[in-house]
Amino acid sequence: MRIAVYCGAHLGLDPAYQEAAEKLGRWIVEQDHELIYGGGKLGLMGVVADQVLASGGKVTGVMPEFLAQPERVHTDLTRLISVNDLDERKKAIMENADVCIALPGGIGTLEEIIEAYSWARVGQNNRPCIFYDAHDYYQLLRAFFDQMVTQKFLSEADRQLVLFSPSLTEMELFIQQYYAK
Repeated sequence: MRIAVYCGAHLGLDPAYQEAAEKLGRWIVEQDHELIYGGGKLGLMGVVADQVLASGGKVTGVMPEFLAQPERVHTDLTRLISVNDLDERKKAIMENADVCIALPGGIGTLEEIIEAYSWARVGQNNRPCIFYDAHDYYQLLRAFFDQMVTQKFLSEADRQLVLFSPSLTEMELFIQQYYAK
C-alpha cells in the first residue's frame, strides 16, 4: 500500500511529534508500504521521509515548482513528482495513495486531510483517513467532529470514516476493516 502522509514542515514544540513521525516511518516499511508525501526535507515531512529511506523503504514526493527550492526539496527520494501548484499536489498525492494519514501539522496539513475526508464522505475518495493523534495533538478536533455528530451536522456513519488514534496497531486494524467492507 502507498501511504499518503500529511504533516508539518516544522518539528513542533513537543518531541513526541518527531518520535511519532519516526515511528510512522518505520511502521510504513515494516508493513511493506510506501510513503507518498509533499516532498520536503524540513520538519516532520523530512523526519518521516528520512526514516522510511533509512529503513530501506520507498518514498515518493510531490512538490509544486514554486516551492522547489534547494533548502526545501528532499533530494534522496525514490521518486519526485513535480507539479504546478498546491491543488495539483493534493490531487497527485491522492491519486497515488491507498491510505491518508495526518501527523501533527499546521493549516496546510489540516486542509489536506480534511479535504481527503470530505471527499470520502461524498464518495470521491475510497481511502481510509486517519489522524495520527500523537500526544493528543488532535484531541480538540476529535471532540469537534463528535460535536458535529451530536448537533446533527455529521452522520454517525460518516464519522466512522475517519479515525483519531495514537496507536499504529489500531490504525492498521482500521485500514484492514476499511478495505474489508
